[in-house]
Amino acid sequence: MRNCGVGAYTITGEAARCSKTPSVWRLGAAFIACLVFQASATHAETMFGALAKAYTFSADIGQQRAAGRAADEGVPKAAAALRPTVSAVATTGIFNNRLQNPGSALTPNLTIPPYVIKNQTYPRTLGLTVTQTLYNGNRAINSVRQAESTALASREQTRLTEIMVLEAAATAYMNVLQTSALLSLNQNNRAVLKEQLHQNEERFRFGEITRTDVAQSQAALAQGEAGVSTAEGNLQAALAVYRQLIGEPPKNLSPAQPIDRMIPESVDEAVAASQREHPVIQAALHAADAAELNVKVQEGALYPTVQVQGSLAQAWDASSTPKEQVWNYGATGTISMPIYDGGGSYSSIRQAKEQYSQARLQADLQRETVRSAVVAAWAALRSTRANIRSFDAQIRANEIALDGVRQEAKVGQRTTLDVLNAQQTLLNSRTNLVGAQRDQVVQSYNLLAAMGRLSARELGLKTAIVDPADHLDQVKSKIWGVRTPDGK
Repeated sequence: MRNCGVGAYTITGEAARCSKTPSVWRLGAAFIACLVFQASATHAETMFGALAKAYTFSADIGQQRAAGRAADEGVPKAAAALRPTVSAVATTGIFNNRLQNPGSALTPNLTIPPYVIKNQTYPRTLGLTVTQTLYNGNRAINSVRQAESTALASREQTRLTEIMVLEAAATAYMNVLQTSALLSLNQNNRAVLKEQLHQNEERFRFGEITRTDVAQSQAALAQGEAGVSTAEGNLQAALAVYRQLIGEPPKNLSPAQPIDRMIPESVDEAVAASQREHPVIQAALHAADAAELNVKVQEGALYPTVQVQGSLAQAWDASSTPKEQVWNYGATGTISMPIYDGGGSYSSIRQAKEQYSQARLQADLQRETVRSAVVAAWAALRSTRANIRSFDAQIRANEIALDGVRQEAKVGQRTTLDVLNAQQTLLNSRTNLVGAQRDQVVQSYNLLAAMGRLSARELGLKTAIVDPADHLDQVKSKIWGVRTPDGK
């Protein structure tokens, strides 16, 4: 609806009528019909601006990115089995050797002094061992591939979190606009009811109507006061949610439009896109790949393991001989073949196969779940568009009806209750239009989310886009160092 010259903004920016009838009700109706949210035209916050802030400062996205980075580290960890292991060992000690002539003990009556030899040495060794696994049933290679699939699944979970955060932020944005517009509707309705009560009291004073009419006006005003209180509470709740998701309180929110430019022309196209792109499906497929590779890893336990080991060592004073040095070096090859382990390896293989079957079925289930969500979102959006047209027509008819009832009441053909009912009916239709306009925007974002396309990159948000693939590229070949790529 357009700005109707009252220094206010609307919910969706769609065209609307502004009443020109010069009365308190008509002036209030003109204000209400614009579905206002008080704001200055300068420094206004837009929907995409709010979504960019949610994307940048969301703790949910941040923690999921951290989980994805942790999953990435599984790749170099698994790749470590393909590389050699090197270990060093060093020892030192002290030994004392003493030799005493036993003759002094055998001839105690003789004065033969004992013959004593003392020797003190410091044996030391320094060694280096290198071990390389040449073959282990391809368990190492398949473990690397499994870790890569797990990392990709975690990446899709990050993308899903981004979708959920942006969807919730868009909903919070529209909820603030809706509750603000509803508060304005109820405040203006209260003003109209106050004026109606004042007029009825004047007419009662002159004997034109009865006290019953005044009482009905008083009851309607009390109901209007309750409507304002409820609207104020709903607005405060919406403001709190907005701050939680966006990171700051709303200031001068601009109207928002449905993102129709990103929605396919048919529901079949939307479903097809969701089957290709939705992160839930992609994550389930990556999980199935990881489960399939786990079967191969478990089967590798039945194959032989081939290792080679080289060692180099130097020893000083090794045999209690001072200044003696010994060098040891050599290489060994080992082939170990599992024969029987009590059936544990076979059980692990069968278990892995069942887990793979479960993962494939889970992927199929996610496909159907996403398909259902897209169809439901598409239908809801179409229904809301039709509702907007219906509510708009309803408002036009109710405005005419209210005007007629008020004119008829002046000549005694209608009662005060008829006027109040007509006013409430018009208020309800305008409330319904506000809700439908809000729903149209929100449901367009819901549909894009159901398709898996609600992302900062797809929306073209003006913020730095984080690509989780960069981290995996940085760590997958990292062979030493404890610092993370961001310096932690």
